[in-house]
Amino acid sequence: MNDRVRIDVDGGIARVALDRPEKRNALDFPMFKAIVGAQKQLRKQPGLRVVILSGNGPDFCSGLDIKSVMGDRRAAIKLMWKWLPWQANLAQEVNVGWRRLPVPVIVALQGRCWGGGLQIALGGDFRIADSDASLSVMEGKWGLIPDMGGTLALRDIMARDQALKLAMTAETLSARQALELGLVTSVSDELENSCLELAEILKQRSPDALAAAKRLYLKSWGGTGRVLARESFYQLRVLAGANQRIATRRARGKEADYQEPGRW
Repeated sequence: MNDRVRIDVDGGIARVALDRPEKRNALDFPMFKAIVGAQKQLRKQPGLRVVILSGNGPDFCSGLDIKSVMGDRRAAIKLMWKWLPWQANLAQEVNVGWRRLPVPVIVALQGRCWGGGLQIALGGDFRIADSDASLSVMEGKWGLIPDMGGTLALRDIMARDQALKLAMTAETLSARQALELGLVTSVSDELENSCLELAEILKQRSPDALAAAKRLYLKSWGGTGRVLARESFYQLRVLAGANQRIATRRARGKEADYQEPGRW
């Protein structure tokens, strides 16, 4: 498709790969746009039955390319901008767009699946992790909150206290730990084969039944708009405060003391 995302469709199965391996598939602004572009292309793909989303190279996605995105104020504004609070902005669309596809989306996780990478993966219907994968809600390390739509999935698949712990601590989990928490669907030593086996099983089912089941379960497990609005509102408040900049300094190994927190 372009130099950030690759799409290959064969026999109704679309193989979509994040393709920035030299940067561990870190998310810069072109990557955000390419993922959303891939989602739009797949919605128009005739005969599509299943999507397998993966990352080229040793890692699925190491998260936000902090230097690239934060160093470009216009790109950061474009990521956060939305016309209406309950709509998805560009940052959230890379998660929500997979939920809107009327076909099952299987996410293959290997290596690092951190921060924004995990937010993308949470948009899939199934997450199969390599036994050596590591997962983290990494935003807390940078003084941020997860604001790319992953809250929708975390609400559905995890206990609130466990999700809150991950968001607050930025703890890195092994694949087995993630499985115990319900963050991934399964763990496999043969990641590609496991994803293809599930895709082939799903291909044998009625596409109408799959589409209806996906929509039914997403709608029955709670709404979308208010969650997206809250994510954006609180992230903007965090970004406006001095403590987020201090957290960034600390994450880069520089000494800095946090200020008194604002009133929440």
